[in-house]
Amino acid sequence: MDEPRAEWPNTTHDWVTEVDIAHLQHIRRAPASLAPGGLRHLILEVVAYAADEAEVTGNGRCLIVLYADGSVSVSDEGRGTDTRVDDRGRHIRKPIMSSKDLRFFDRPEAQCLPDLHPRRGISVVAALSRWLIHTNRRRDGAWTQRYEHGIPVSDLLPVTAIGPTGTTVHFLPDPDLSPGDELNAEDLLQMVACWPYLSVDVDDARPQESR
Repeated sequence: MDEPRAEWPNTTHDWVTEVDIAHLQHIRRAPASLAPGGLRHLILEVVAYAADEAEVTGNGRCLIVLYADGSVSVSDEGRGTDTRVDDRGRHIRKPIMSSKDLRFFDRPEAQCLPDLHPRRGISVVAALSRWLIHTNRRRDGAWTQRYEHGIPVSDLLPVTAIGPTGTTVHFLPDPDLSPGDELNAEDLLQMVACWPYLSVDVDDARPQESR
């Protein structure tokens, strides 16, 4: 866009707010109300963005991987998180991990996720994760960045794009986050079936006894 970031219109997030510390702290003080059901709710918060992309394009795919170390990745084949060039030639990715989603957070009319709890935005996932790695692949490039409890701990780094455009969010939830009910692939597939434009696969790589 080659123009000052302050002039970019806000749609889902405030482009000027790179990291909203107060917002992230608020989430961390209220995990029971902002992530009811624990890990399941965090996964649904991420998949909801893949569903948004699928609705825009008319068709989408998403892969959820449950890893043995307790981390989860969600990958889609959408357009990739919006990333722009400012007037100083810097690549700026929409601050979805470190600032509030203006459509949902603290909005009484916010849509509900398949677990019947309100959607708050993906910053809830970032704030309640020990670490999160956000990688997006767009037609004009690909980038990755690591966060700890929603705070960026690396720069936005360019990477080689492999495969189609899309976004991958890999996160390790806080160990003291409420585990909620037992989480399994069949349960997740039933819940995400409510998104008509999105096809979801689940790869459960956890040890059998952890499922």
